[in-house]
Amino acid sequence: MDVIKKSHWWQSEALKWSVIALLGLLVGYLVVLMYAQGEYLFAIMTLILSSAGLYIFANRRAYAWRYVYPGLAGMGLFVLFPLVCTIAIAFTNYSSTNQLTFERAQQVLMDRQYQAGSAYNFALYPDGDKWQLALTDGASSKNYISEPFAFSGEQHLKLTEAAALPDGERANLRVITQNRQALTQITAEMPDGSQLVMSSLRQFSGTRPLYTLADDQTLTNNQTDTRYRPNDAAGFYQAINADGSWGSEQLSPGYTVTIGWENFTRVFTDDGIQKPFLAIFVWTVVFSVLTVILTVAVGMVLACLVQWESLKGKAVYRVLLILPYAVPSFISILIFKGLFNQSFGEINMMLSALFGIKPAWFSDPTTARAMIIIVNTWLGYPYMMILCMGLLKAIPDDLYEASAMDGAGPFQNFFRITLPLLIKPLTPLMIASFAFNFNNFVLIQLLTNGGPDRLGTTTPAGYTDLLVSYTYRIAFEGGGGQDFGLAAAIATLIFLLVGALAIVNLKATRMKFD
Repeated sequence: MDVIKKSHWWQSEALKWSVIALLGLLVGYLVVLMYAQGEYLFAIMTLILSSAGLYIFANRRAYAWRYVYPGLAGMGLFVLFPLVCTIAIAFTNYSSTNQLTFERAQQVLMDRQYQAGSAYNFALYPDGDKWQLALTDGASSKNYISEPFAFSGEQHLKLTEAAALPDGERANLRVITQNRQALTQITAEMPDGSQLVMSSLRQFSGTRPLYTLADDQTLTNNQTDTRYRPNDAAGFYQAINADGSWGSEQLSPGYTVTIGWENFTRVFTDDGIQKPFLAIFVWTVVFSVLTVILTVAVGMVLACLVQWESLKGKAVYRVLLILPYAVPSFISILIFKGLFNQSFGEINMMLSALFGIKPAWFSDPTTARAMIIIVNTWLGYPYMMILCMGLLKAIPDDLYEASAMDGAGPFQNFFRITLPLLIKPLTPLMIASFAFNFNNFVLIQLLTNGGPDRLGTTTPAGYTDLLVSYTYRIAFEGGGGQDFGLAAAIATLIFLLVGALAIVNLKATRMKFD
């Protein structure tokens, strides 16, 4: 008998292609919208991922890719795309003063106005549920009143001359302040045809555009007749002299332009950046290496101790030693910040009582770095201890029994059996721990904020800064403005350095253990 297969309605080809067509139209609309808004990278990324997804789910020959597509799409969206964006920003002058596109920066400048003509004192008078605008000329004492109106977006009010102001109590400053945005959208037309806009909380005055745009993109200041031309090398409208050379004045806001390798060359040629960058890089490597060594050493020793057969209450000790791993790291860091307080911290009180010393944990570079390593070792050893406890279970007891017959003691067992058998499986995790601590931003930000600060640097930099916190301070705490382009260049260098160090470590360990 032939078996007749029933196909459900959701398995029909027509429905499948209808859904794919609708998704394709939606993606096309979103891509066009992103492109129109100037978000070119987002548009390209959306187009690539969506096109690949639609092809995979519509083509039977690509059926196997349906299982790996979500992972690949996630990696592309959350790993590759931010990386590409960061690298792209590194080749621009993107900063707090150069955030806009050229068209948007030009529009902002063209929207600026200056006061031209007479100023009139204004007041608002209630008229039922509406208002009347009254202007008074201080020189001639003439009054001009508008028809009743309500606050609602942009409005054009015609004013007529009146012998007296409207009856009723004028609105106080609080009412004017609450409706300030609506008042700024009102254009008052005087009987002579001149137009006035709100220039302060008590005055309306005539205004004119501050700049006039010529066909060659040159701006002319209508007050000073100064001419400005876009300088694509700097990303600003810049004044031009009579001979056509660049002047010193630049108009803000600027616009984003591509500057090539300038941000990267600044890192290695500007002494104010080069010296702290190299010093912070060395400290970052030292910090990461010491943290890995200390956390592994402490975790491994404690794991061996809690596995000791003769030790009583092992379960209690395990719980107590794992507790630091259970507490959120930011809470532990803030607690340590209080414990290490130079004036009132318990650690300095104890050291003063026992040895008569009070280390300057937050103001001396050496002690600040020592504090960072101590705190990070406390935060990291429980993880390594848990790993070592599991790995110790995999070591055959026969090895220890054989070594006992040869007269080996605990230390010989540790260095001849335990350590060699634990290091090899721990190596990939140690490399991962190194990469994590290389970018351990939370610890530095919460504990020292990079301090104590270095002097004589172009960018904000501290003695406990890691490269990642140094990059953050350049991007968001720069005294001369937030320099996202330079921060992106340093972030790109960090990515390359961490990747290179990880590859070197992997090759070195492979050669050692093969």
